[in-house]
Amino acid sequence: MTDSHHVVIVGGGFAGLAAARRLAKRPDIRVTLIDKHNYRQFQALLYQVATGQLASTDVATSLRKQLRKHRNVAVKLGEVTAVDAAAKQVTLASGETIQGDFLVVAAGSQPNFFHTPGAEHSFPLYSLEDAQRLRSRILGLFEAADRDPSLLDRGALNFVIVGAGPTGTETAGALSELIRDVLPDQYQDLAVHQARVILVDLAPTVLPPYSGKTHQYAAKVLQRDGVELRLGTSVKQIHKDRVVLSDATTIPTHCVIWSGGIMAAPLAANAGLPQGRGGRIDVQPDLSVPGRPGVYVLGDLANIPAPDGGSLPQLGSVALQSGRWAARNIEAQIKGTPLKPFRYHDRGVMAMIGRNAAAAELGRRRYQLHGRIARALWLGVHAWLLGDARAHVAAVINWTWDRVTNSRGAQLLDRPDAARIDWDQDRDHAAAAGPDPEDHLDTRDRAVSRDASLPPVIQPVRS
Repeated sequence: MTDSHHVVIVGGGFAGLAAARRLAKRPDIRVTLIDKHNYRQFQALLYQVATGQLASTDVATSLRKQLRKHRNVAVKLGEVTAVDAAAKQVTLASGETIQGDFLVVAAGSQPNFFHTPGAEHSFPLYSLEDAQRLRSRILGLFEAADRDPSLLDRGALNFVIVGAGPTGTETAGALSELIRDVLPDQYQDLAVHQARVILVDLAPTVLPPYSGKTHQYAAKVLQRDGVELRLGTSVKQIHKDRVVLSDATTIPTHCVIWSGGIMAAPLAANAGLPQGRGGRIDVQPDLSVPGRPGVYVLGDLANIPAPDGGSLPQLGSVALQSGRWAARNIEAQIKGTPLKPFRYHDRGVMAMIGRNAAAAELGRRRYQLHGRIARALWLGVHAWLLGDARAHVAAVINWTWDRVTNSRGAQLLDRPDAARIDWDQDRDHAAAAGPDPEDHLDTRDRAVSRDASLPPVIQPVRS
């Protein structure tokens, strides 16, 4: 292997793993895959870990197991803190440096809080650890309210979700079903029906990237399941015990779930490369970095040119296809043949809204499917994307069990740090702060109906 070409890949997500898998088939190429975790997580299913539908092992697959049959691939556990694109070299947190003949950077993304004050008190949902922490916070709040029902008046079971895109919409639907169908049998002494799921977004519709019919369908399903929609409204400030909206509404809550957007991972700022929208690195149509031949940036870390002049969206399908394409262009460089511009095959978008409700818009023409057919398609595609036979079978079993029995297995309060709340301290802080003249409390004791606060186009649908 001393005469082989060395490719260093940063990030074991969809893009990095796809590139490694293709290059692994070439005996003349040596691959070093570096990731701060020893697994690839399926980010689109993290909300199901948070709401107890799937276990952590169902959405995370071992990188070493995925690549175990390829002797020319080395998986290294470590966090890359800096990139020297000119030298095609990366520096790890340990101080170790790794250099290659080619460099692929696919370090993923991080939450974009848009400078919202107090965002550190929210629960983002972009990593497996995030999902575990959120699950423990949700269950911890129910345990606290079960011990002391008076906490209901302090918003203990108010859950605010920021962002009505696919992640926020899917989380809202899954959480409302957990509260309605699963937890009442487990907390028989608690008024579980008083729990509230509130979905907030500045956009006027649910699932903004989708079409108008899907907007209406998703809003109808969510409201039927008890989700309150606060559209056309943004989050002004987040506190430990409440959230303040742009319309001056204050909602008491100890669980703000952030799904309001993403930006490039911190590594993008330490790569010495020009950054564009969302802090992402601008790349050429062939996925290489301008002026740095042999350096490729992929997935959520890159602004990949789209045919319409914009950039391709941060989707798993884009990451997967860009990883394979970058590997082909590396092979072309080795052969001395021209690089080819990336051509993304848009197969559409889909979202799971409830147990029997999903939306799919297929192909570039966005052929629309709603309901059980879309749900079956969603299940099949996501099971296939898990990439591991054991995880595929486990996920199908859990989905079937949830559908048939109204029961979920992975309801583990395994992160006590996330579940722990000092209720006495919160009461003292609230008393010391006093009422905010610019805010008005939105609680169940208000004389004004909550329905009146919703825009006319999304008034609740009564089933």
